[in-house]
Amino acid sequence: MSANEQASFDHRQDERALVLEGKGHLSIRNFPIADTLGDDDVRVAVHTVGICGSDVHYFMHGGIGSFIVREPMILGHEASGVVTEVGRHVTQLKVGDRVCMEPGVPTPASVETRAGQYNLDPAVRFWATPPISGVLRRSVIHPADFTFKLPDEVSFAEGAMVEPLAVGVSALNKARPSFGSVAVVIGAGTIGLLTALAALAGGCSRVIISDVDAHKLGVAGTLGPITTVNVAEQSLDRAVALATDARGADVVFECSGNAEAAAGALGLVRPGGVVVFIGMPATPIAFDVVAAQAKEVRIENVFRYAGVFGRCVAMMASGRIDVKPLITRTVSFEESIGAFELASRPGNGEIKIQIEMGR
Repeated sequence: MSANEQASFDHRQDERALVLEGKGHLSIRNFPIADTLGDDDVRVAVHTVGICGSDVHYFMHGGIGSFIVREPMILGHEASGVVTEVGRHVTQLKVGDRVCMEPGVPTPASVETRAGQYNLDPAVRFWATPPISGVLRRSVIHPADFTFKLPDEVSFAEGAMVEPLAVGVSALNKARPSFGSVAVVIGAGTIGLLTALAALAGGCSRVIISDVDAHKLGVAGTLGPITTVNVAEQSLDRAVALATDARGADVVFECSGNAEAAAGALGLVRPGGVVVFIGMPATPIAFDVVAAQAKEVRIENVFRYAGVFGRCVAMMASGRIDVKPLITRTVSFEESIGAFELASRPGNGEIKIQIEMGR
């Protein structure tokens, strides 16, 4: 039996997956996916999957906005693994390559894709976004064009962090800070911390990061020239004023998804600065248009990312961005239900929990 035939045989031996059966109900069970390796596809044996905040939100609430879980769905979209089969037209990857996968696949001919904004394609198929199942299973088929080889310097664990890092890098690209800029990051979750790392790697001289979680802030304080502010005990406005001679930050990244915190972003930015909204509040925010006009503040929004995965891998390989301190717990596939239950508890002391499928 050839290596490709062996890989094809092996992936069918265990069709178990972590399945969201409905709000608050997870199971590990057989969940066959009808898929066929296309000429431009690769099959990947999944190695590591990170638990994302959106995965937890689907688990706890059964939906995010208009994306409602109406039938059983496999969770997970932050993944790395090993190529086990390649399609006839694939030349950039081979069997045995270690890879990470960009989870959103757009329609090639859509207006948004042609404009380079494929993340905005309304028909994009994104793992673990209803009704598309995710990657907490043994094997997936994925387009080679959205599969990225990992250099030797980048581990499977780091490879599974490329997806959330891509959000932070996309936010930095939208902000376009000057070298030496002072940035504020509201929210010290995974996305907030990765945005802070991207800001420092992109030329910001200092980052001020806020949260109410002392553990997350403690980790943030070890990542570089980062000033932490626990807003349960301190005023973020005052901390920013002290750090900038009352001028305001050059850029504010709103990563918390908290409506009240998001509404306060305009008060933190300098005249002519930029506010980038990344977190998604569950309720509308009170936005002072006149205040934004009076400062001529540039407003940017981030929805996922486009065209930055390869750059994120390169930044990890070069050592410019080190995501390892953010990976706080690794569990086996058999422990994945408990990992989701832990991730859903506020103040759990974790930043990024990852699941190793073969552990």
